[in-house]
Amino acid sequence: MRRFAGFDFSRAAKATPAVRSESSKTLAGVLLSAVLASLMVVADQVIENWADGHLLLGWVALWSLVFAGMAFCVRPLRRASAAVANAVDAWVERSAQVREEARLWDYARQDARVMDELRAAEARSC
Repeated sequence: MRRFAGFDFSRAAKATPAVRSESSKTLAGVLLSAVLASLMVVADQVIENWADGHLLLGWVALWSLVFAGMAFCVRPLRRASAAVANAVDAWVERSAQVREEARLWDYARQDARVMDELRAAEARSC
């Protein structure tokens, strides 16, 4: 990995998996909470229309639905949030690389020696 403007990309790349894992768990928790909150709102609207005699049965059904939703939705939401976190990490890494290359080309336009080195390196690679 390279160093650019005092930033060590190898150290950042080594720290990424732990951060990625933590962010995907957080994202999965937020998604699970959103899904369960929407289920609670729908179930509350259904229960609100029932008579008082069925209210206890409705609340039991509601909480059964909540716990079943928690049990069934955790793994898919964690996978989805991990995929989203990986996509965001890849996008951030690509955009950082594009910015790094743009800075290098800007610097090369100002310094003829750097431009000569880049042209020589490009000629060697072909």
